[in-house]
Amino acid sequence: MIEAVKKYYANLNINFETNDIMITTGGSEALTMVLNCILDDGDEIIIPEPFYPNYNTFVRLTGGVIRPLTTSAEEGYNFANREKIEALINEKTRAIMFTNPGNPTGIVLKPEEMRLIADIAKEHNLFLIGDEVYREFVYGGEPLQSIAQFDDLHENAIVIDSVSKRFSACGARIGTVITRNKELQQQLMKIAQARLSVATLDQIASTALYNVDPSYFDAVRAEYKLRRDTIYAKLQEIPGVVCKEPKGAFYVMAKLPVDDTDAFQTWLLTEFQDNGETVMFAPGAGFYATPGCGKNEVRLAYILNKADIERAMDLLAMGIKKYNELKK
Repeated sequence: MIEAVKKYYANLNINFETNDIMITTGGSEALTMVLNCILDDGDEIIIPEPFYPNYNTFVRLTGGVIRPLTTSAEEGYNFANREKIEALINEKTRAIMFTNPGNPTGIVLKPEEMRLIADIAKEHNLFLIGDEVYREFVYGGEPLQSIAQFDDLHENAIVIDSVSKRFSACGARIGTVITRNKELQQQLMKIAQARLSVATLDQIASTALYNVDPSYFDAVRAEYKLRRDTIYAKLQEIPGVVCKEPKGAFYVMAKLPVDDTDAFQTWLLTEFQDNGETVMFAPGAGFYATPGCGKNEVRLAYILNKADIERAMDLLAMGIKKYNELKK
């Protein structure tokens, strides 16, 4: 399995040694192991918000604190801003962590934006954790990126990867932690030695997945791009919706013209229907650490086929219209 991971990255012109790679029970275990190694009580980690809600759980379990880097729908949720990042750094800061491509925003950082954040981490002697489980899901022809591509960041960079996400094999809990930092490797090994290893059968199957022909991802990207284009076009037709076109992953974050998307979702599920159908989304507040943020935002996952996405967005449009009429 480790040799398969090494080969995958070598194809991206990124070379790792065997000891740089640790196989984990999914990306979630990879994250919890890393955070338990680098955070103590009261330590802080900078994470752009909105972010994957389980980051809250993973950080709190360590006694650490999230310092949210707030972004906005109007800006496309971009967080590559030196002034904003450095304003959050203090003596308790231990790391910067971000998902690229982004969950829930679909943002894809440009190479110069990746370099900027890498420079900040290096200058302030911080770990830089790249949650890169959606790396293959980019739709603009961009080259596949990783924070591991920076040769001057060997002591800082930590890559989180996952078979479960990349190959839509959610039942196979296979992830990786990749770092060239020798001290961190030793601490991670202490945790690994205290738990059972990842299932051998899953590792064998995952090894085969890592060796699939590149045409597999060409087909996957084409299908998800069609779904992305469909949901984005339909959202643009709904009056009052604010969102930017997602560039990667398979999510879109949108601001809806309603006062509270959690209350709106409850209403959709209990009181609204069209020909026996309704629509469900993830309310936005759960993707933020800052109280009050995301109250009128949602995350939508475009994992349905084109026809079902179109129907879901039509239901959303009808629901918004009727909900606001009832609120008057």
